[in-house]
Amino acid sequence: MSSFEMIQAAAQRLQGHARVTPMLSSPFLDEIAGRRVLVKAECLQHTGSFKFRGGWAAVSALPQADRARGVLAYSSGNHAQGVAAAAKAHGVAAVILMPADAPSLKIENTRALGAEVVLYDRAAGEDRSAIGQALAQERGLTLIKPYDEPEVIAGQGSVGLEIAAQAKDEGITQAQVLVCCGGGGLTSGVALALEATAPGLRVHPVEPKGFDDVARSLQSGQIQSNAEVSGSICDAILTPAPGALTFPVLQRLCGPGLVVTEEEALRAMALAFLRLKIVVEPGGAVALAAALFHPDALEGEAVIAIATGGNVDATLFQRAISSYA
Repeated sequence: MSSFEMIQAAAQRLQGHARVTPMLSSPFLDEIAGRRVLVKAECLQHTGSFKFRGGWAAVSALPQADRARGVLAYSSGNHAQGVAAAAKAHGVAAVILMPADAPSLKIENTRALGAEVVLYDRAAGEDRSAIGQALAQERGLTLIKPYDEPEVIAGQGSVGLEIAAQAKDEGITQAQVLVCCGGGGLTSGVALALEATAPGLRVHPVEPKGFDDVARSLQSGQIQSNAEVSGSICDAILTPAPGALTFPVLQRLCGPGLVVTEEEALRAMALAFLRLKIVVEPGGAVALAAALFHPDALEGEAVIAIATGGNVDATLFQRAISSYA
């Protein structure tokens, strides 16, 4: 499992390669939320999401013999692009398994980064894990999982190190940190980093309605699964269940999970564009949506929301702006 020491080591390897993304604010958002709102803009990270960090951390940690054989990843798009970009920079071949209904922008970008894209039909029940394992064995590839992978979690934890430093600069020692959550890689990595560097900042996972497996798992104390694996505009954070590695960390360090609607995610996208001048995808906007539209679920004078990704198709972004701007 990942540790704070692994997060520190991953952050060292990321220096000069990952962007230190800004923490943004707007008095207009503060007024809506009824408290101070700070937005960690990981949508401005390389490849448009925090997933670049985990991809780089995992690829850079591989032994040379494994790099020579190539890597495999499965993802709806953000982890795909993160691994593809990291692999290209390291001269490593990458095969990426993606759902056929993933946003076309994410599929196109992954191919443009030099990866071989293999599509599967998740709506029909095809098992990406089984397909991925077969591809890895057939070609001798090293599988880099999207969240249940120690080095990936460590790389994502570098976001937490930056939040701790930036919050300190803002004079914030007590706050709730809202994280858009799928399998829990970013959420657990940030929670581990903050436990060591800013214990007054407590993490809460945020998910879309109908895909709230993490919130239900935390409430019940046992891993719960989603009934569906597709069917939400928040494609970036649709996972079957919390990870076996991530869930114990979430249980130990996180507060209750929050759940938002697709409409709230779209409204948050529009407000992020209008007030912060950033483009955020639906799955990357749910944390901001919770901060803005669920104030009674939060405590304290400040909340930090991570805008995890900005890889959204133009038509969906236009829908958010035209409906809520």
